Amino acid sequence: MNNFIRQATWVFLIGLMAVSTAFAQKMETLFYTVDNEESFQSFKNNIGFIDMVGPQTYKVDENGTLSGATDSRILRLAKEQGVKVMPLVTNPGFNQTLIHKLLQNPEAQDRVIRSMVEECARFNYTGFQFDFENVHVTDKQALTSFYQRAAVAFHQKNLQLSIAVVPRSSDFAGSTDYSKWIFENWRGVYDYKALAAAGDFISLMTYDEHTRYTTPGPVAGEPWMEKDLQFVMKEVPPEKISLGIPLYSSYWYSTVQAEQIRPWAQQISYREAMGVTERFGGKPEWNNQDQVFFTIFKHDGQNEYVFFEDSKAFASKLELVKKYKLRGFSSWRLGQEDPEIWKSLARKHP
Repeated sequence: MNNFIRQATWVFLIGLMAVSTAFAQKMETLFYTVDNEESFQSFKNNIGFIDMVGPQTYKVDENGTLSGATDSRILRLAKEQGVKVMPLVTNPGFNQTLIHKLLQNPEAQDRVIRSMVEECARFNYTGFQFDFENVHVTDKQALTSFYQRAAVAFHQKNLQLSIAVVPRSSDFAGSTDYSKWIFENWRGVYDYKALAAAGDFISLMTYDEHTRYTTPGPVAGEPWMEKDLQFVMKEVPPEKISLGIPLYSSYWYSTVQAEQIRPWAQQISYREAMGVTERFGGKPEWNNQDQVFFTIFKHDGQNEYVFFEDSKAFASKLELVKKYKLRGFSSWRLGQEDPEIWKSLARKHP
């Protein structure tokens, strides 16, 4: 083999390897929106990086009545740029009583399934995503059955159905009153294996590691995210997992509720997080264990905390998607992000 042919062969093989690697690492980017101008403008400005948009704009009541609508501007831009639209349907306010009643009423479930299918045909949606939260663990089988029936109806119409699920790293409720409470009311209801088998993918909501009922901590420390992901992957193939990556930061301070003083966590945008930090003289520091920036500062004599989800934290979480060869990621929500996150992503659309 002469040198020219050898060199040409190597060039071809290297190119093929590069294409194969790029294909293997291709990920579906799903970004959520809410019905406000801040969220829409972020979608408009960054649409070239978005494969799928998930507007959280539909809700259902206990009678199976579906209501809501997607911003017409999102529909127009998505059609022009080839972005798939998969709206979310929620139990409004994550009302536990409402969703329990719906899950006990097959006729109401049929009604909402028909309505969602009709909305897909009307607006050319790719499908819907279930975003039912604060569902009691005793409704586990009922939620699974509802989703399975909906998936059959959607697939008959060549539509996709997905579900956002709260993560857990075990089927054990834990040793504290808080861990038991959050398992029974939020984490324990999802049958990951059955849900993934029935639908097209699950969005694993690996955020809110620390909630308003805990001590201060990051929105989503990387070790916690990875532990949750590894548990889910025992039963769900990676190509059906979309990893939740938060775009919002958290601000921790004391508040008074029902005449009781308690810590409180407020979801804020990256811009707001930087603003409050500057206002009170905080100095962000990198937490190498959780892979996030945080700061502590004094406000009226009390310690307050900010945990940031910035571009560095985003890039670190993105590595988990690549490491485990997942379907992609789902980010909550547009309008709250550090603008620098887009540098971590390959442009999808011109």
